[in-house]
Amino acid sequence: METAQQTPAPGSLSWKLSSHPITLLTFLFFRISSLLVYLFGLRLFTSNFVLIFIITILLLATDFYYLKNIAGRRLVGLRWWNEVDSGTGDSRWVFESADPETRQINATDKRFFWIALYAQPVLWILLAVVALASIEFIWLTLVVIALILTVTNTLAFSRCDKFSQATGFASTAVYGSGLARNIAGGMVSNWFSR
Repeated sequence: METAQQTPAPGSLSWKLSSHPITLLTFLFFRISSLLVYLFGLRLFTSNFVLIFIITILLLATDFYYLKNIAGRRLVGLRWWNEVDSGTGDSRWVFESADPETRQINATDKRFFWIALYAQPVLWILLAVVALASIEFIWLTLVVIALILTVTNTLAFSRCDKFSQATGFASTAVYGSGLARNIAGGMVSNWFSR
């Protein structure tokens, strides 16, 4: 008797439906590994605080880089970076999004990305409360570093997503309705009528 294999519904949380399964699994590995090393490293494997601190920081830094430069672009078509104006020294964030007409975002990739993006800072906040409650201030330094890295990526990708949605809406409204052509035509006719 054969058993029918059930295929998950599109958009469900199954990595098998991903358009980029290697990228997705690597993204999830880095997201989860820093938490696991922090939680279980000292209690199960070693009592060396410095070793756990260094390994966790390296995993957090790798997660930050991978999410910012690779996973965000491949999974949801978003990317951000920071530019500094050499003349004034002002810093500004630059957001980039894939053109929705040329690139389709996989629903499974999108769900995994946003859930993991928002879940990790929440878990680090809970670990900060635990570190404060148990009066382990040395561990709080590691949690604060983790919060800075994860919250920065979360805020940047949230802004990038809002920016891409606003840009898509504005371009559809302006160019799709002929509004830009009408405004430009009105401006040109005003210049020549003077």
